[in-house]
Amino acid sequence: MNWVISCHVIVVITLFAAVFYLPRLFVYHAQCKDKISNERFKIMERKLFNGILVPSALLVGVTGFWLLYGFGWAEHPHIIWLHIKLILVLLLYIYMGFCWKFMRDFKHDRNKHSHVFYRWFNEIPSILLIIIIILVFVKPF
Repeated sequence: MNWVISCHVIVVITLFAAVFYLPRLFVYHAQCKDKISNERFKIMERKLFNGILVPSALLVGVTGFWLLYGFGWAEHPHIIWLHIKLILVLLLYIYMGFCWKFMRDFKHDRNKHSHVFYRWFNEIPSILLIIIIILVFVKPF
C-alpha cells in the first residue's frame, strides 16, 4: 500500500503543478495583444492540459480509488474528514472543467474575462489544497 500512497502523492503534486500553472497562463493570455503571442499561449495551454493535467487527473483518480478500497471505505463510512476531502476533490475536478472551458474560449478567440478574473480564479486550487492537506494529516473530524 505504501507504493500506492507514493504514486498518489507524486501524481497529486504533478496535478497541482498543472492546475497552478494553467490559470497563470490564462492571466498572461488575457493580457496579450499580438497574434504570435496569442497562438503561442494556445499551444502552451493545450499541451499543458492534454499532456500533464488530464493524465495526472486520471492517475489521481485511479490511485485515490485504490487507496479508498485498500483503506476499507466500506468499513469506515463514518469518517467525516474523508467525506469532506472527497467533496473538495470533486470541486477540484469541477475547477479543471472550468479550466477546459476557458481554454476552449481562448482557442476560439472568445475569451470574456480579464487578467484580474484569472488572477482570482488561480487562487481557488490553493485554498482547496490547504484544506485537503489539513484534513488528511490533522483529521480534525
